[in-house]
Amino acid sequence: MKLMTSPLSEPIRLLLVCSQLIARAGLRLLIEQSSDVIVVGEAANLAEAIGLAELESPDIILLDLSTTNQDKLDSFQAIVSASRGARVLVLGEAQDHELCQLAVRLGATGVVFKDGSPEILIKAISRVHAGEAWIDRFTIATVLTEFSRGNIRPVVSQAEEDVATLTNREREVITLVALGLRNKQIAQRLFISDITVRHHLTSAFSKLGVGDRFELMIYAYRHGLADLPVSGDA
Repeated sequence: MKLMTSPLSEPIRLLLVCSQLIARAGLRLLIEQSSDVIVVGEAANLAEAIGLAELESPDIILLDLSTTNQDKLDSFQAIVSASRGARVLVLGEAQDHELCQLAVRLGATGVVFKDGSPEILIKAISRVHAGEAWIDRFTIATVLTEFSRGNIRPVVSQAEEDVATLTNREREVITLVALGLRNKQIAQRLFISDITVRHHLTSAFSKLGVGDRFELMIYAYRHGLADLPVSGDA
C-alpha cells in the first residue's frame, strides 16, 4: 500500500547510506512507497557515499547511524560538500543521543529514531527537503547549551548589525520558527499568507547569513530573538 503523500512537481532525490544489506533493501522499499521520493543511490558507508553524492547530486542523504561511529563521522562534512549542499537526515536509535547530537553539530538537519513509524520517516524527508529541521527538543536543547557555553563555534557572527536590519514582522516570523511552527501555522498566527511567510523567511535568511530553518533557529536562540526550548519529546 502506498504511503499517503502530497504530489510534488519533481521527486525528492535521496541517497541511502546503510551498512546492512537487508536493512538497506527494507529502507529502500519503504521509501519508494512514496511517489514523492526516489532513491538515486545506495552506499554501505560514508566513503562510498561521497563518490555517489558527487555523481548523483541527491537532495537528501539518509544516513543510518549504525553505519558509522563517532570516529568515522569525520567524513560527514565531506559528503555534504561532495553532494553540493544536500541536506542530511540521520536515522538512529533513541538511546544513541550523543551520536545523534554529534551528527547535528556536524550539519545534519534531521534526526529520525528507528522506533518511529514509516510515515514519520517519509514526513521527515519531505520537511527536511523543504528547508525545515526535524530534530527532537532534547537534541536541540543539548546542542544549544554547548553553543552557549562556547564549546562550539557559532553558526554565524556579526549579530548586532545583522539583527538590526530585521523588520518587526521578520522578527515575529523568526520567533515562531524557533517555537517549531510550520509556515502554515505561522501564517494563521500572524493573519498573513503562506507566500508572505516564505518571503519574510527568505529575507531573514539573507540578512542573517543563514542557509535554512535550523541555522535560523540556532541564530535566534543565540542572539535573543527566541527563548531556549525546554527539553522533551519532539
